[in-house]
Amino acid sequence: MHLMMILTALTVAWSLRCSFHHLPGSWDVRWRRSLFLFLFPPLLIFMTAIAVLFMGPQGRMGGVHTGWLSYELALIFLGFFAILCIALAFQGWQSVESARKSPLVSLGGKQVRLLNTEALFAGQIGFWQPELVVSQGLLQTLSPAHLDSVLAHEQGHYHYRDTFWFFWLGWVRACTAWLPNTDSLWEELLALRELRADSYAASQVDPLLLAESLLMVVSNSSVSSEICCAALESSGGDAYGGKLRLEQRIEALLAPPKPTPETNWHYWNSFLLAFLPLVSVLFHT
Repeated sequence: MHLMMILTALTVAWSLRCSFHHLPGSWDVRWRRSLFLFLFPPLLIFMTAIAVLFMGPQGRMGGVHTGWLSYELALIFLGFFAILCIALAFQGWQSVESARKSPLVSLGGKQVRLLNTEALFAGQIGFWQPELVVSQGLLQTLSPAHLDSVLAHEQGHYHYRDTFWFFWLGWVRACTAWLPNTDSLWEELLALRELRADSYAASQVDPLLLAESLLMVVSNSSVSSEICCAALESSGGDAYGGKLRLEQRIEALLAPPKPTPETNWHYWNSFLLAFLPLVSVLFHT
């Protein structure tokens, strides 16, 4: 019976991921749909593994004897997830330590880390309290007005705690790389993250200046975003896909401004269905 639970969870997760297609729509609609399809399947698998592990290899469920196979599979799943989390946390810690080796300078009344490179780069690096890192090339190339627009974009990432939340989403991505459309959903979430930060910046600076800064940084940057990093040029994907996402961001900046929707807490109720496997513990004897 436990093995049937695992197979059912895997089938549902696979089917949901296969249903993903790029569809036009508002930021809010795209974000809710992509986040659900990205997060719900692994959460269902995770909860099923926890339920099986909690029930143990002995006993009966629904009149059927349980065995060691399903218990060992659940243990392997959870162990794999835990190892990936530790590995990604270590890589994130290395990124933070590397950024902290750069000297602190005052920029716009704020303390930022100065990266010694001619490449154009600006990004938040860290977990819940990230630090802003900018390159010497960025300071030398951009005008004060364009630089302010870049800083406003990065403040958007800080406001939404993107480095923290996308660390965990990156962990989910690593755990479910074998599910269909994992990379497509990840790139969609990254693109929507940047659109949200752009919208935040556009409420404080001239959107045209931000669009110009974006074009300059993306076309001249050779520094790739790392774990626990939210950078202006985070477009991801291949050259063609990155170009399309860049066009989306430019078009959004040049279009009439739209307010970023507030968090809809009722939307999160749909994720409660992923916890249904835990109910099966009540029927284990």
